[in-house]
Amino acid sequence: MFSVTVRDHMMVAHSLRGEVFGPAQRLHGATYVVDVTFRRQALDADGVVVDIAAAAAQVGEVIAELTYRNLDGEPTLAGVNTTTEVLAQVVADRLAQRIHDGRLGATALGLGEIHVTLHESHIAWASYERSL
Repeated sequence: MFSVTVRDHMMVAHSLRGEVFGPAQRLHGATYVVDVTFRRQALDADGVVVDIAAAAAQVGEVIAELTYRNLDGEPTLAGVNTTTEVLAQVVADRLAQRIHDGRLGATALGLGEIHVTLHESHIAWASYERSL
């Protein structure tokens, strides 16, 4: 399996529902380093996994939909407890849709998996991986 990873970051505000979250039940900010890994079994005819520039641009666009926003008020996330794990899935699913729509180019249609990791800090992160 071959892979390419691109990195970006996002800053959000949100609150989490449930006693397990303690003070994070109140509105607070979070800054995430976002790593997105694209995987495929074999390289394309040009010897690449995915066009890195196209991948970085699409990751940036997906992140821009979330960053500098209070996620508690985002209609697409209504009723969702926006934990780090859930946000990793949101990013992965939105990128998967863009891949299927051809926004990363024809070569990206040969991708097999995508893996998204949101780093909350230097000691904690969460990931979500899905097939394409």
